[in-house]
Amino acid sequence: MILVVGGAGYIGSHIVKELVNQDRKVMVLDNLSTGNRKAVDEKAIFVEGDLSDRSVLRDIFGQYDIQAVMHFAANSLVGESVIDPYKYYENNVGKTIVLLEEMKLANVNNFVFSSTAATYGIPDTDILKEDNVTAPINPYGRSKLMVENILEDAFQAYGLNYVTMRYFNAAGAYENAEIGEAHDPETHLIPIILGHLLGERETISVFGTDYETKDGTCVRDYIHVSDLASAHILAVDALINKQVDHRVYNLGNGEGYTVKEIILTCEEVTGVKAKVVEGERRAGDPATLVASSAKISRELGWSPKYDLQQIISSAWNWHRNRSY
Repeated sequence: MILVVGGAGYIGSHIVKELVNQDRKVMVLDNLSTGNRKAVDEKAIFVEGDLSDRSVLRDIFGQYDIQAVMHFAANSLVGESVIDPYKYYENNVGKTIVLLEEMKLANVNNFVFSSTAATYGIPDTDILKEDNVTAPINPYGRSKLMVENILEDAFQAYGLNYVTMRYFNAAGAYENAEIGEAHDPETHLIPIILGHLLGERETISVFGTDYETKDGTCVRDYIHVSDLASAHILAVDALINKQVDHRVYNLGNGEGYTVKEIILTCEEVTGVKAKVVEGERRAGDPATLVASSAKISRELGWSPKYDLQQIISSAWNWHRNRSY
């Protein structure tokens, strides 16, 4: 059985869905602080609880044969992390240590960790590889990098086997629109645009139009959440089958799109024109962030299947028919 911590969230719920579709035994642990119970596949065992609750963890590890843990439970709002860093270090770092300690006591030795491109900070190159310098510029990114360092130390000290996934911009929704991206507050570009095109907000803002890019707006790498899910399942299987023991992988499409290109594609998919307000740059926004995913492609055989049009089309289907 695979334990998915934070499996009621956006990315976690898609991974649970894919695991269930492959007839895997799955347990979800989520405190529902940001996740939604309706997003969890009914075939998965669901436990409402916090990853810092040792009694809950001991019950799970004591009653079930857990082969691996996939960890998605974290606070992830960059702005909030600057205002309230203690919250981020407690939840993202402190509670993860509790989880790792309980795994060690239960002899559960395979761990897949959800990290972020924010660990790179403001890079000096447009295409990012895993060996680029990590210099996060906010508490959110620093909290994720701290856990990455803890995992490497745990590998050396205790033999913990792990794979860390550094996401770029996850987007899109499940192919049948059953589950999708539902954040509150919403901070991601594609759902913000689609919400605007559905009439949920009057305008959308573009922060900075004077970057050294093709149209002056920031360039980002967008990856479909189902492509993320397939990468995680390859990773957990590689751990269980002892093909890898400690790895860090980027997850992106390897192609960047400007903010204006994203808006235009959303307009093309929906047939609705956006009302855009141009504003000043935001502090700490790099001009370009694009992933090289060559390492995971080479080592695990992963490659993304969805292009930008498909990502936005799936997200639009979800937003028009969303049930939670």
